[in-house]
Amino acid sequence: MKYQTQRIAYAYFLVAMALFAVQVTLGLVLGWIYVSPNFLSELLPFNIARMLHTNSLVVWLLLGFFGATYYILPEESEREIHSPLLAYIQLGILVIGTAGVVVTYLFDLFHGNWLLGKEGREFLEQPKWVKIGIAVAAVIFMYNVSMTVLKGRKTAVTNVLLMGLWGLVLLWLFAFYNPANLVLDKQYWWWVIHLWVEGVWELIMASILAFLMLKLTGVDREVVEKWLYVIVATALFSGILGTGHHYYWIGLPGYWQWIGSIFSSFEIVPFFAMMSFAFVMVWKGRRDHPNKAALVWSLGCTVLAFFGAGVWGFLHTLHGVNYYTHGTQITAAHGHLSFYGAYVCLVLAMVTFVMPIMKNRDPYNQVLNMAAFWLMSSGMVFMTVTLTFAGAIQTQMQRVVGDYFMDVQDGLALFFWMRFGSGVFVVVGALLFIYSVLFPRREVVDAGPVQSHRDGHLEPSE
Repeated sequence: MKYQTQRIAYAYFLVAMALFAVQVTLGLVLGWIYVSPNFLSELLPFNIARMLHTNSLVVWLLLGFFGATYYILPEESEREIHSPLLAYIQLGILVIGTAGVVVTYLFDLFHGNWLLGKEGREFLEQPKWVKIGIAVAAVIFMYNVSMTVLKGRKTAVTNVLLMGLWGLVLLWLFAFYNPANLVLDKQYWWWVIHLWVEGVWELIMASILAFLMLKLTGVDREVVEKWLYVIVATALFSGILGTGHHYYWIGLPGYWQWIGSIFSSFEIVPFFAMMSFAFVMVWKGRRDHPNKAALVWSLGCTVLAFFGAGVWGFLHTLHGVNYYTHGTQITAAHGHLSFYGAYVCLVLAMVTFVMPIMKNRDPYNQVLNMAAFWLMSSGMVFMTVTLTFAGAIQTQMQRVVGDYFMDVQDGLALFFWMRFGSGVFVVVGALLFIYSVLFPRREVVDAGPVQSHRDGHLEPSE
């Protein structure tokens, strides 16, 4: 670790891992509710559990992005973070806000209060006081990282990362806009949700992935930067107007059916570019980096993002197909694999790379870490395939034949059991991952040539 303020990332990653455990556990609970609907119906209603599941996902991913930024910027800018104190204040605000959301929803506090009460908008359920807290934390964060970059070296990685982060913060402001008209509400609601995950988050993903490729492969920076700018261009070209695929059936003008279909079809391109980028970098670079697990997560991220966000997104993005499949289990299949591949694997790759450095050890528990990758990834892929078949049957029964909703649900019972089983694999893999990064056992996998120091510590030879 070259800079002391990189240690800030450690605190962010610890909180992120705690929320990660909560998120996957709640996902397993929700999977069981599908096969046993009365489970926890009084103590933890489905709508509350789902809110906690989805929101904890978004929050821990954001914490992962913030932690990754605090680690990357000092190395890229060649200077310490502007204010470590502000970074920890920011983390404290986010933790308090997260706890506030959980307590408010679990105990139904301040019902109907415009400031303290819950809002109930999917992904934007936070009470207004929490939204304000998030905005304050975002301002603190952007001031801190922007000052760091402005006073230090500028690189393509820092430029793209800051562009994505500023976009994330500015788009969050639309979370405060809650018009009475439902059509307007859904239009601008997607400006937060979709333009995050398929717009500015892709820039953050690309910059973090570029940093990992620089460190893990040793490829020349010039090559990495050229790829990075291509990815950014394709992401912005497709992602912004690609938002239109959410406008098909909410009452907006019909031209959005064509705009959404055309541009969202191109959204597969940046994910294919990122997958190609990662594999080309590994092919061009050295293969002697000791942290093999971080490389596995990085490559897995690009492959699963391409299939989850790209291929499965394309399956139902054309308006003629979406008319029948919208809101079915096909949507759930796409959402699970795309989030997992694009962002979960990315943050876990960064955590895998950073934690051994933070603890001043060789890469450790790598076999366990990679086992966690294969368990989680295989479970998520199986879940995606299961939900895709369930969605196809649901489309036929519900949208074509016109069967009653509960009859359709009964017809999908076998698939829900299979989805629960795959969820068990995901949760076991997640717990193995958390254990592997938090409880080190010295272990280097195929680290290449090493040289021994007097203290017995092994390092790759130069």
